[in-house]
Amino acid sequence: MNGNKNCKFRFLDNESKKQHIMKYLLVILFSCLFCFSCQENKGTEDISPVNWKKRSVELPKEDSLKVGKSYLSVYSEIYSITEHRTIALTVTVSLRNVSVNEPVYLLDASYYNTKGDLIRTYFEKPVLLNPLETIEIIIDEKDTHGGSGANFIFDWALGSSGHEPLFEAVMISTSGQQGISFTTQGVTL
Repeated sequence: MNGNKNCKFRFLDNESKKQHIMKYLLVILFSCLFCFSCQENKGTEDISPVNWKKRSVELPKEDSLKVGKSYLSVYSEIYSITEHRTIALTVTVSLRNVSVNEPVYLLDASYYNTKGDLIRTYFEKPVLLNPLETIEIIIDEKDTHGGSGANFIFDWALGSSGHEPLFEAVMISTSGQQGISFTTQGVTL
């Protein structure tokens, strides 16, 4: 009986056996490709941006709110090797309330390009930042509108016993086995 199982291959010459095996391998290869290509794409489109409208609040009626403004430099691309070659970067901007007890009210977050032109603003009404809370703005690597000298201007308000908010950015990119990352911190104007 065992001899009959391989009967089909016994009468084939070596070239025919190779072709038959190649057909099976191709079927297996295409089956694997089909299975793995059907997985869900988990690109940057899946990142949930902050819903600024849900976070908006009315400012308290206190007259004692301290109002301030901060500047943060960010880089949506940097130069590499020459002035004609750039590397696109993903930017994570962190808006941090460093106060343990007091909220911070973010009044405006405006993003400017290298030439100082306004690219976008992120909200129209004040946004509440609870004590020790951090919210983030993500600028995709594909979005190079800011250029090598982009920046943010943040307007904010806080109570008399609150601490000024902290604004930081992390820029990162990878290519092959090379990676680049660096940070910037905001300054109060």
